[in-house]
Amino acid sequence: MRSTGAVCPNPFRSILVRALEVVYACDEALRLIAAYEPPVRPFVPAKPRAAEGHACTEAPRGILYHRYNLDADGTILEASLVPPTAQNQGVIEEDLREVANAALDLEDEALQARCEQSIRNHDPCISCAAHFLKLQVHRA
Repeated sequence: MRSTGAVCPNPFRSILVRALEVVYACDEALRLIAAYEPPVRPFVPAKPRAAEGHACTEAPRGILYHRYNLDADGTILEASLVPPTAQNQGVIEEDLREVANAALDLEDEALQARCEQSIRNHDPCISCAAHFLKLQVHRA
């Protein structure tokens, strides 16, 4: 697929964006190292108490939302995490349908590899479960 504007419909082009992010991260890391000054104390002491806290943090493939409930001595009673994989599931499935339909001329093994590549393109952490996809092809 070829991009025709600000939105690129080719999910495999995201590797270019990741490459730029790596270059930026390296530049930023070098800047932080050059400007680093050790703090007076390496941590801020905290007294445990019952509380609820929530935040969102950047993860390599999106935003990680998390929430925690703690009791009076700081024990975590409940934790809720919503990783980018869960948020991106619909787009992953939509792109997978398009990739699979466009590659139906491939042998089953090659088609499965292409589908796995498409899924990992959205979520590289899934590559930890390499060959995770059980593909059943029904051709008319």
